[in-house]
Amino acid sequence: MSNFFLRSGSGAGRSRSGRVWARMLVVAAAASVVGLASLTMLAPPPSTAVGPGLASGAGDVSAGPSLADELQSLTVPGTANGVAVTRDGYGATSGLENLSKGSTNRDWAVLVLYMAGFPTSDSNITVMLRWMRQENGPDDWWLRNNPLNNGWGSGGGSGLGSYANLVIAAENVGNALHGNPGYAAIVAGFESSAPTAQIESAIWASPWASSHYGNGSHWAYTPVPEYASPAGTWG
Repeated sequence: MSNFFLRSGSGAGRSRSGRVWARMLVVAAAASVVGLASLTMLAPPPSTAVGPGLASGAGDVSAGPSLADELQSLTVPGTANGVAVTRDGYGATSGLENLSKGSTNRDWAVLVLYMAGFPTSDSNITVMLRWMRQENGPDDWWLRNNPLNNGWGSGGGSGLGSYANLVIAAENVGNALHGNPGYAAIVAGFESSAPTAQIESAIWASPWASSHYGNGSHWAYTPVPEYASPAGTWG
C-alpha cells in the first residue's frame, strides 16, 4: 500500500510541474506578443515613393523635385578660347570747349550767351543774330574779330577795335554788358529770355550804338542766314 501512495504522489507532482510549465509558456508567449506590438508601434512608417501620375494616400507627403533635378550643368570644351573685348574710352568735354570749336555766326551767338551766363534760348539767339547783322552784316560778321563792334577790351573806344580771335571777342561782350550800368535792361532781358521785342528795345535805348539803331527803324527781322568764318578766326 505504501507503494501505491508513492506512485500516486509522483504522478501528482509531475502533473503540477506540467501545469507550471504550461503557464510559463503562456506568459512567455504573451510577453513576446506585447514586445512585438511595441516594436511595431515604435518602428518608422515605410517610405512611400510618390511620383507623377501616382495617387497619394491619406497622410502621404508628396515630394517635390530634388535639388539635383533643378541643377543644370554646362560643359565647356577644352579647346574653347577666350575673347578679348575692346571698349572705347570716354571723357568729358566742357561746354566752353565744344562751343569754342564753332565756325558760324550762330555758333558765335550761342558762345556769347554762354560766356555771359545767359540762357541759350531761341529768343536770345534770335536777338543776338539780328544784333550782329545790324553791326557787321551776315556775310562778314567776323570782321576784325569783333562781330558787335564792341569797344570793351578791343582797343577802340568807338567799337572799331579788334580782338585776337572770336572767343576773346565773345568773352568781352559779356564783360561789357555786365560791366556798364547802361546795359542793365539788356542783361535783364537776356537773363529772363524775354520776348525778342523787349530785349531789342533795351538794345536800342542803351548807349551801345550812338545811332540807337534809329529806335528800331534800322532793325531787320528776316531770318539771318548762317555763314562760317574763315579758318583761324576762332583761335
